[in-house]
Amino acid sequence: MFDANMPTDRVCLGRKRPVPSCPNPLFLQWLTELRDSAKEKGLKTQYVYQKAINSLKKYPLPLKNGKEAKILQNFGDGICKILDERLQKHFKENGEGPQFSADGSDAPIHLATSCHRSNMASSKQMEEPQKEPSGNLSEHMKQTQKEVRKEKGSKKKREYVPQKRSGGYAVLLTLYRHTQMPGCKGFMFRNELQTEAQPLCEKSFTVPDLGSKYTAWSSVSTLIQKDLLVKTHNPARYSLTDQGLALAEKLDSEESGMAKEHVEQMSEEEDSQDGPDVVDLTLEEEDEEEQEDKESCRSSKSSERLATALSVNQARAHISESDATGKSQTLESGRTAMSWHLPPGSYDIVLCVDVIETTGGSSGRKQELVKELQRNCVTFDIRKLNVGDFLWVAREKVTPVPGQLRPPVGKELVLDYIIERKRMDDLCGSIIDGRFREQKFRLKRCGLRKPIYLVEECGSAAAHLSLPESTLQQAIVNTQVVDGFFVKRVQDVKESAAYLTIMTRYLQKLYHKCTLFCRSRELEGDGGDESEQTANISCSLMAFTEFNYGAIKNKCQTVREVFARQLMQISGVSGDKAAAVLEHYSTVSSLLQAYDQCSSESEKEKLLSSIKYGKLKRNLGPALSRTIYQLYCTRGPLS
Repeated sequence: MFDANMPTDRVCLGRKRPVPSCPNPLFLQWLTELRDSAKEKGLKTQYVYQKAINSLKKYPLPLKNGKEAKILQNFGDGICKILDERLQKHFKENGEGPQFSADGSDAPIHLATSCHRSNMASSKQMEEPQKEPSGNLSEHMKQTQKEVRKEKGSKKKREYVPQKRSGGYAVLLTLYRHTQMPGCKGFMFRNELQTEAQPLCEKSFTVPDLGSKYTAWSSVSTLIQKDLLVKTHNPARYSLTDQGLALAEKLDSEESGMAKEHVEQMSEEEDSQDGPDVVDLTLEEEDEEEQEDKESCRSSKSSERLATALSVNQARAHISESDATGKSQTLESGRTAMSWHLPPGSYDIVLCVDVIETTGGSSGRKQELVKELQRNCVTFDIRKLNVGDFLWVAREKVTPVPGQLRPPVGKELVLDYIIERKRMDDLCGSIIDGRFREQKFRLKRCGLRKPIYLVEECGSAAAHLSLPESTLQQAIVNTQVVDGFFVKRVQDVKESAAYLTIMTRYLQKLYHKCTLFCRSRELEGDGGDESEQTANISCSLMAFTEFNYGAIKNKCQTVREVFARQLMQISGVSGDKAAAVLEHYSTVSSLLQAYDQCSSESEKEKLLSSIKYGKLKRNLGPALSRTIYQLYCTRGPLS
């Protein structure tokens, strides 16, 4: 029953106090900062911090310290220790101690303070509705929430800068220095980028560290995400964006400045160490021997100082010259510093066998080759070769590092000898399907100067093939006489293994006292100087990675290469004839323009007839010239 004396105050429905989103706001703030910092650096710990944040948001009670947070999921000793350190630092900065709130709750003072402030604000808000309508209150709360969000979003993100000597640092510097070189193509392939960036990085670009699956190359994905690097085409081409170019220029200037400071510091140390040597004249006769020893030590130290001073002066002169002449000379010197060499005795000659020669097909016959090489005590390595079946590399000798399971990967240079092995049945099949000419063409362009064809006669098996034996013998002779390959004939697999064994030991003796220098195929061209004698004490060879990458069969081809392949599909056009045509007309467009400039039909047909090809400099001939003209200029079917 209703009583009139009861108070008629307005009743506010709902909660009196807004519950805070998290009872541990400082811990949440610190974990969020740690997560964002790890995310900027590209560390995997960002996911650990995110899991800890999710667990902390679900926990409804305040925590006294970081140690108590260990009861939560995804909170380990490391995170709890970091929170305790941050908490102690917070107490020192704000002049507070690890006291507890006055209301008797277990929350520490730095958390209780924030809760108290929120409680004060909520009590004021409960009093406000008597003066203003509830709609204005909700609008006011929304406005404050928007302002808080704006303040959080207004924090400026720190610019991403890769750590020094890291993979991203080396990639950015290498691409920047490459773009500063005169006549650069503006991009780099993965293989050449890894090779030139390796000296600038502490980690390997190809081999992951022990217990990890990531290499220095993994940082390239971060550079692409940060819009510092662009990856295009297939095979991939890597180039810098405008933002990446600005960052790389900044890194390059910082590195050159640090080099100057290092040289100046060395010179200052040497100047401080130099001074007049004080000679003690009060020594007795029995101390003369000790005095002589000290003088000898003193003279050796002074000679070391002199050598160091000379190196410092040379470095000073080098820096001053580079500053005077500009960035081009600095880049050239950096380019030469990236080259390397293998002195005599620091490498082993190793036979490389293509993996196809040991697996597939008649596996028993192929395994027989491996067994014969093992029986002959030949050091060989089975790997994927993009051209040829056998070749030799000079592999750097490396010593195992204590504490690591595998020894570091040694550098490898390819010797100038490569072998293509052919059985008679394989030779017959390659002639029929056109692989034979293509393989010879690729062997000529692989960059090695001594291609060899190893032909296994296989006894009387050649009499049962699709082509007559005379055709096969003619193809072998043409390979030796016309194409200039060295042809070695053997009877079976055992003789092939014996030949490989003899060649391996011959090359080990030939390169025994040679200093091997690494050369770039792009800078020096595919071929070499044929007059270079093997008796020279130094040799210029390609790195295996560059060689194998350059021999990829299905990589992107230039217009010139496609034109050459088109010409070689014409009956009677060999590799030498196609190369001779390319010397005069490098593309189809240039050839068609030459045809348009001819005045008559007969002149067009004889346009290519006088082109010289081969060592004997013979003419291409009117018949072949007419065939090529009809192929590219006849609109209807050929007659």
